[in-house]
Amino acid sequence: MKLSIGYFADGPWSHNAFQKIIKDKDLTIKFICVRYDTNDQILKQFSEEYNIPYLKHKDINSDEFINKIKIFNCDLFVSMSFNQIFKKRIINLPPLKCINCHAGKLPFYRGRNILNWVLINDEKDFGITVHFIDEGIDTGDIILQKCFSISNNDTYASLLKIAHVECANILFESLTLLKQGKVTIKKQNEIDPIGSYCSTRVIGDENINWNQTSRQLYNFVRAICSPGPQSRAFLNNKEMKINKVLEINNSTVYKGIIGAILFKDESGFLVKTADTFVKVVEYEYVGKFKVGDRFEIG
Repeated sequence: MKLSIGYFADGPWSHNAFQKIIKDKDLTIKFICVRYDTNDQILKQFSEEYNIPYLKHKDINSDEFINKIKIFNCDLFVSMSFNQIFKKRIINLPPLKCINCHAGKLPFYRGRNILNWVLINDEKDFGITVHFIDEGIDTGDIILQKCFSISNNDTYASLLKIAHVECANILFESLTLLKQGKVTIKKQNEIDPIGSYCSTRVIGDENINWNQTSRQLYNFVRAICSPGPQSRAFLNNKEMKINKVLEINNSTVYKGIIGAILFKDESGFLVKTADTFVKVVEYEYVGKFKVGDRFEIG
């Protein structure tokens, strides 16, 4: 079966998926709809190269937009890193409805900024799920889900690299199942009746609270390292960006002044945490500091 697709997209995940879809003679992208506030020029280039209509609208659920896309007679709408909520009328417009690729293990880790949260929560794996869109948030029936292990050395950057590739692979595999009529759905409440949600991370969430264990701090810093916002801390009334810390194996649990700098050399410096201490090895700071200086606890 051939499928015609309306592609709602943004970012590297959508670029990789586009390049797989466009090569399949049984899949046709009828239009590309980008985020309203997009800076994504690659999707614009794709639309020009392949003569695909390029759309953008502040409200995809409006009469104006729905009337515009009706003429494409798509079989299916596909969402890949799109940031608007699909409501009932647009969900039901194409015969095969709408599907979404979510970089999270549903029904757990619904919501936003999942790759950050799985590291903060010290998870041992993360999931990528393709599911039908319903009127809830990431609650629709699952088409395909795969999980990937998280090592102790993984960071936001390394998980993002995996997700950019595997989201495209899993979405394309799901489209292949759909066009072959071989989809076997899994209802999320059969996995867990409640699931869980993650909130969007906002400005201020990057600030370090030193009154945490060394493990918690290690996970926090690696969860939002570059290309994320990077962790922030305040020392001598100045901000420090912290991109990497190291756990110190077999370090002693002891009482002390939390947030105090314990040792410093050319490779970094040690900071007291709620239980032991961590070594800060990648940071940006304008100014000087010394052993004994104390970070604001936060």
